[in-house]
Amino acid sequence: MEAAGEKGVARIKPEFIIQTEEQQQTVQKEEQSEEPASKKPKREERKRGQNKARGVPWKADPGTQVCVSLIDVRQGEPWPECERGAKCNHMHSARDYLALKPADLGSTCYLYSTFGRCPRGLACRFGSSHISEEGYNKVDPELFDPDRPASSTNVLSKEVQLALRKYKYDFSKSEKVCKGEKRQGPVADEDQVKLRAEEKPKIEWRDKLYLSPLTTLGNLPFRRVCRRFGADVTCGEMAVASSILQGQPQEWALVRRHESETLFGAQICGNNPLILAKCAQVLQEQTDIHFIDINTGCPIDLIYQQGAGSALMRRPNVLEQMVTAMTQVSDLPVTVKTRTGVYSDKKTAHTLIPRLKTSGASLITLHGRSREQRYTKMADWAYIDECAKAAAPVPLFGNGDILSYEDYKAKREMCPNVAGVMIGRGALMKPWIFTEIKEQRQWDISSSERLDILKEYVNLGLEHWGSDDKGVETCRRFLLEWLSFLYRYVPLGLLERPPQAINERPPPFRGRDHLETLMASPRSADWVAISELLLGPVPQHFHFLPKHKANAY
Repeated sequence: MEAAGEKGVARIKPEFIIQTEEQQQTVQKEEQSEEPASKKPKREERKRGQNKARGVPWKADPGTQVCVSLIDVRQGEPWPECERGAKCNHMHSARDYLALKPADLGSTCYLYSTFGRCPRGLACRFGSSHISEEGYNKVDPELFDPDRPASSTNVLSKEVQLALRKYKYDFSKSEKVCKGEKRQGPVADEDQVKLRAEEKPKIEWRDKLYLSPLTTLGNLPFRRVCRRFGADVTCGEMAVASSILQGQPQEWALVRRHESETLFGAQICGNNPLILAKCAQVLQEQTDIHFIDINTGCPIDLIYQQGAGSALMRRPNVLEQMVTAMTQVSDLPVTVKTRTGVYSDKKTAHTLIPRLKTSGASLITLHGRSREQRYTKMADWAYIDECAKAAAPVPLFGNGDILSYEDYKAKREMCPNVAGVMIGRGALMKPWIFTEIKEQRQWDISSSERLDILKEYVNLGLEHWGSDDKGVETCRRFLLEWLSFLYRYVPLGLLERPPQAINERPPPFRGRDHLETLMASPRSADWVAISELLLGPVPQHFHFLPKHKANAY
C-alpha cells in the first residue's frame, strides 16, 4: 500500500475532478515555463496554529430571553416569582415571551420525543410539541421516568465548588505526600494499610482503540458518536489542573462522562507536582472516572511558556515527581501522553520512559512528532516502536497518521512492541474509522449516511447543551468546528488509489451527489449551510471562524 499520493495530493478519479478553463491555462503555463525553480514565485506562507481573538459567533440579547424561573412550569402549577427580582434582565411573562419568540427551528423536540420531557421547556426552539398556549411545559407520562438517573456524571456540586473557591477543601493527603509532612495525633488507617501497586485497580490496555483527547472537538456528544462506532477508550478534553482546583464550571465540564463511556479518563495539565496531586485527589473523590492522564505533549505556546504540556519533556525531574505524587495520592491508574521531544532534530521521549516506568505510570501514549513539528510531516512510527520496547512491561500506545484500517494494520505490523493505538485527527475526519478497524474493511460511506451521523451528533448535542437559543448555537458552533475537519475526507469511491492518506490534499472535486459535493467544500459558508439543514437558520449577525486554521492537514 502506498502511504501517500505524489507530492501529498490524493489521486481522484478524473471524472470527479473539477477543473475550470482558468485552472487548465495555469497548468499549461507552468508546463511551458522554462524558468528555473529558484525564480518561480514562492508559495504563500502556511497559516499555522489558531485563529485568535475571533469572538463568539452569536450573543443573545437578555431582554428577549425568558427568565429561567418560568421555563419548566407544569400545567396547574403556579407561576413562580424570580428570586433576582428587579436585578433580572429577562422576560417574566410567558405570554409576552411567546408573542416575541421566533418561529421554531423544527416541529419535533428530540428531548421530548425521547425522554417525555424537555428540560428547556418554554425556551426550547423545537417546543411546539410540548409548550401549551399559556406557556406551560407538557410531560408525556408514557415516556417520562422521574426516577431515571442522569445519563452523564461528574457534575460539580455547589458544596464542592464553594469549598474549592474558599480553600476549605481538605487536601492534607496531597500535601503530606508532596511535602513529606508527618501526621500528628491519631494514626489513620490509610497510614498503616496502604495499597501496594499490584493491589490498585488495573486496566487491560492491550489492543484497545483509544480516541485521543481533542481540545474543543473532543466534547461529550462527539465521544458518544465515536463510542457507537467502536472506540474502546475515551478521554475528556485537556483540563487545566489549577482551574479544576478553583472550581471553575467550564473546566469541570471537560471531565463530564456519559454512561456509555465504559473506560473513561480525565486529562489534566499543570506545571507543579502539588497542584497535580491535589487535582488527582479531588477527581478521585468527586468524580466517576477510570484513569487520569497527564498531558506532556500540548504544543500551545501559552501552556508551554507556563512550564506545562510539552515543556515537561524538558523538566524530567518535575514530571517524575508528578507521576509519583499522583500515584500515591490516588488509587486511579495514572497515564502519560507525550511527544517525541520538543525539537524535530532531538528526540528525547526514550530518556523519559524509564522514569515514567519507575514512578508508576499505567500507560504511556506517544505521538510520533515533536512539539516543533506540530502536525506537519509524518509521524515517526519506527521511533514509537523503539520507545515501546523500552517501556515494557508498561504498555505504550502509538499515535499519528492513522486514517484507515490499512494504516492501522501497517503500523501494528511495523511496530510489534506497541500495545495499541490512539486515533485523533483520523476520528475527526471519519469517526467510522473504529468500525473499519474492528471489521477489517474499507467503508464507502454515502453522503446520506454521513448526514445521519451529523443528525445524531446534533441530537446528542441538544441533549448535552440544551435546546434553547444558547444550547442550539453552542451545538452549532461545535458542529461547525467539527465540519472544519470532516470536509477533508475524500469518499472512498472517488479515489483512484484508496485508501486516502492523512497528509494528502485532494484537488477540487465534485461528489457523486450534491450533498457529497457540499460536504467536501473548504468554505466555512458551506459548513454553515450544512448546519442550517440540521439546526435551522442562523440568527442575525451570526459569524463563524474556525478555531484551527484549515490549511494545516
